[in-house]
Amino acid sequence: MDLRERRIEIIKILQEAKEPISGKDLAERFGLSRQVIVKDIGILKAEGVEIISTNRGYKIKDKQVCEMVVKVKHDKSAIGDELNILVDRNITIKDIFIVHKVYGTIRKNLDISSRNGVRIFLKNLENDAPLLRLTDGVHYHSLVAKNLDDMEKALNILREKKYLLE
Repeated sequence: MDLRERRIEIIKILQEAKEPISGKDLAERFGLSRQVIVKDIGILKAEGVEIISTNRGYKIKDKQVCEMVVKVKHDKSAIGDELNILVDRNITIKDIFIVHKVYGTIRKNLDISSRNGVRIFLKNLENDAPLLRLTDGVHYHSLVAKNLDDMEKALNILREKKYLLE
């Protein structure tokens, strides 16, 4: 697991946690020192992830909306299906990014929240190769839903279709 993947995993762990998670616990999960985790948390905060440091550990700031980073895998032919699954459940796809061994993280803001947005995106992509081709179909999306129920429904469908990597 490289640096960026570890930081994505830290976000996911904090998003799923019911209680704050200590730096020591995170360090043990990744087989690292607590100082490395503290540095990762500091960088994630600088990148805009709203992580709160409490006396019991770290947690993601409570919001009215549910935000999540998901790791998915599929080929170009499934892009429309994946995006429509999400927007049909009131989820906004903020971005797409890949973690490439040579180029590092490559990110493109999408801000897609409707089938029309999906249609326009697919039209623009018709004659070009999608980012996922650089990583054998593996890519990430930052997602925003108005509630956890919508997010869970969408993730369950992505899971059933074998798009979601967990």
